[in-house]
Amino acid sequence: MAGKDNQMSRLNKNKDNSKTSKTTKPNAKKKKGKGKRIAWALFFTAVIAIFCALAGYLFILISGEKLLEQNQDKLTAYGTSKVYDRNGTLMGELSLQKSDPVKYEDIPEKLIQAFIATEDKRFMEHNGVDMWSIGRAAVKDIMARSMVEGGSTITQQLAKNIFLTRDKTFFRKATEMSIALALERQHSKQEIIEMYLNRINFGGPYYGIKAASERYFGKSDLNKLDLWEMATLAAMPKGPSRYNPLKNPDLSKERRAVVLTLMEQQGYITAEEAAEAKKVDYDYTPPERQQKYTAFIDYVMEEAEEKWGLTEDDVNIGGYQIYTTMDVNAQTAMEEEFNNPANFEESPDDVQVEGSMVIINQETGGIVAMVGGREYTRGGFSRATDSRRQPGSALKPIVSYAPALESGKFTKDSRLSNKKQCFGSNYCPNNLHGYSETIGMPEAIQRSENIPAVWLLNQIGVKTGFDFAQSLGIKMSEGDANLSLALGGMDTGTNTFEMAQAFSAFANGGEFKEAFAIKQIKDNKGKVVHENKGSKGKRVMSETTASQMTDMMRRVVEDGTGKNARISRPVAGKTGTTQSGYKGVSSNRDVWFVGYTPELTAAVWMGYDNPDRQHLLKRSSSISASLWGKVMEKAVQGYEAKNFPNVEPVQPPVEEPALSAVSGLTGSYNGETQTVSLSWNPVQGNVQYRIYRKETSESEYTRILDSLGGTSIEDMSAMEGLTYDYYVTAFDPSTGDESEPSNILQIVAVSEESPPEDLEPDPGDTQEPPPVDNGENGEGNEMPGNENGNGNGNGNGNGNGSGEPGNGEGHGNGNGNGNGNGTTPPDNGNGAGNGQDGQNPGDGTDGSGDGTSSGDGGTGGTDTDSGNIPTVPGTIVDPSDPANAPDQSQDSP
Repeated sequence: MAGKDNQMSRLNKNKDNSKTSKTTKPNAKKKKGKGKRIAWALFFTAVIAIFCALAGYLFILISGEKLLEQNQDKLTAYGTSKVYDRNGTLMGELSLQKSDPVKYEDIPEKLIQAFIATEDKRFMEHNGVDMWSIGRAAVKDIMARSMVEGGSTITQQLAKNIFLTRDKTFFRKATEMSIALALERQHSKQEIIEMYLNRINFGGPYYGIKAASERYFGKSDLNKLDLWEMATLAAMPKGPSRYNPLKNPDLSKERRAVVLTLMEQQGYITAEEAAEAKKVDYDYTPPERQQKYTAFIDYVMEEAEEKWGLTEDDVNIGGYQIYTTMDVNAQTAMEEEFNNPANFEESPDDVQVEGSMVIINQETGGIVAMVGGREYTRGGFSRATDSRRQPGSALKPIVSYAPALESGKFTKDSRLSNKKQCFGSNYCPNNLHGYSETIGMPEAIQRSENIPAVWLLNQIGVKTGFDFAQSLGIKMSEGDANLSLALGGMDTGTNTFEMAQAFSAFANGGEFKEAFAIKQIKDNKGKVVHENKGSKGKRVMSETTASQMTDMMRRVVEDGTGKNARISRPVAGKTGTTQSGYKGVSSNRDVWFVGYTPELTAAVWMGYDNPDRQHLLKRSSSISASLWGKVMEKAVQGYEAKNFPNVEPVQPPVEEPALSAVSGLTGSYNGETQTVSLSWNPVQGNVQYRIYRKETSESEYTRILDSLGGTSIEDMSAMEGLTYDYYVTAFDPSTGDESEPSNILQIVAVSEESPPEDLEPDPGDTQEPPPVDNGENGEGNEMPGNENGNGNGNGNGNGNGSGEPGNGEGHGNGNGNGNGNGTTPPDNGNGAGNGQDGQNPGDGTDGSGDGTSSGDGGTGGTDTDSGNIPTVPGTIVDPSDPANAPDQSQDSP
């Protein structure tokens, strides 16, 4: 039954099929006819396409021959391009650096192999156009949905370089192929590779393999090039600027490794040769060349390539007119100051301290001036844009204070934690100026305290500060997302370009504008092909936040760590310093000042390119602030003076009631521990103490410790070989009152093994240390006298003798007190006093002196053997003198 059922089902199925076929037969015929018509249409289309392709191919062959004949000897299309400043004044031409052509037989075989392996491995097989490479590149481009690989042969690259027009169209590509085919028909492979190597661009204005060898390795004989040097040159055609070993040594080394791997894979070198050549670090420094505006012009070329799609070759020889945002007055001022060695710390050897600076017009985003280094040359490493250095405290406004204000949880009147504390289990930052329970935000920024910045970032969340910094154009990495970011601790670091661009948002009322250098580009016919009117801007913070930040950062310049940046215009800004990173070494790696006026924003960085124990900065951010001020004072002269909008005026300091001054400040230097020990007499009352310090090359004092309860401290930040002046004040935390300074104590931080005569003053400093009293004339603190000429004066006298006429042994102790009495002012008075212990018996001089209505004291005794205070390693005591009363300002590292 089962078989019968199956048979019946098959029969029924056949019947159903037969019925279906009968009813659908007319429709099938219609579809068949339609299919034939489509097939014929496709056939004729294919025939026409083939015919057109053959005709096009013949046309390309003919046109290629003609174009090659017309352009056989041409190296440039329309001449060099010209660059203009913001006022349309010619800055200069992009002159080319070419060398004599090198013949094929003078080119090392491995150098040729390096280029063939990298640029066109089938060079010896194809006839100018490699269809296999084009197909492979097309597949990769389709898979990646972008242009990731090109299919141009070496012959096509040569064709492109001598072709007249520089547009990027299909016709251009087809004609390029036609010239390549013509080149292959008329020239041998050896002639083509020779022309190619003598023609291609190797970064900046350098054309040809010999010019490149001389520029990057100082070798005019190509046969003297090492394998790694050959591979470095072969790596450049893919991106002459990106893989420039001077500009981007790390990227160049990475690309060189790719070239060496390709050479190994294609059998040109062994694995051992490749491995050895990959390890070499590039360290060649080309000879100095005096050029103007070089860093700015190089940035213009980069921007033309990245934003407008023009290659470096296009910009060099395209005959363009490029109009920029550069201000000649500001650029000239910057270059003059960078050429002045007095603006930089002196190096212990021939490795000089480097620096960079960028000025931006915050209203437009236009770059006004740029310096990439003290001896920057075309196509070199620009420290303004290519370097990555830790910004230190200069990053605090960006990652802590501004985002905290923007969060709405804090205002500039908020009190912040300033007590000694740890965050998490192991992050315990320190303050340089002591601790307190709380501190105001303006004072925290002004004194550049660390605890409040970290505490604040912890309160708002690291991600908030991280994202805010990114919104201001600071490039960040995942490793930067931690609390050390508050103090400028970054894995990647930043540069003066990014920092100036970021701070320009504060200056522009909270609106961020991307910095740019090119306003307009015209082609060789004068037609505008590219134009940048400036970005519309992006609001990254409220006007209130920007205003409050400006107000607080003005205090940094008025009476904080950035006082050296003061100029004739209003200035707001922030200093930054990164420490050495070596245990027991208190020198610095980087010093910054980033600030702005109502017209312009600028950033300055100083440091060694490769810091180590011998190459660190002894001075703090005051030197970078000073350079900033010198340049900006000149730069702003070309702009109408303005005021900061919506900024509260900086209040003058309130006159504080006097406390008793600290007395008896003494100290010494310990060469083994590299610390300065200080102690002083206590002041009665509920007071704390503040310690101020000034290195002799600095112009003003810095408060180094605060809220100290005891009467002794150890300064561990003193550096061997320098001389410091100290003084101490008493401070009442309940009223905020601060006393007059104590006596000045001068410490020479030199151990017995290092005599002080080895020290040399900083050539950039002109201030002399306070004069040392020799003990002969003790001048007292003046008190008003009455009409009879009575007055009291406390005089300091050093030396032997009792202060009375005659001879005496010099063993008197203490400071002399003298009273001047007269009948009418001024008159003569008598003063007697005890001199300090002398070393040997000596003659005492008359203790009498002239009394004035102001009550000047008389003179004390004199030690004829040791009347002057001796200079010994460790300690110099300068007696108190009102004329030398120190400024209680500070300049924190």
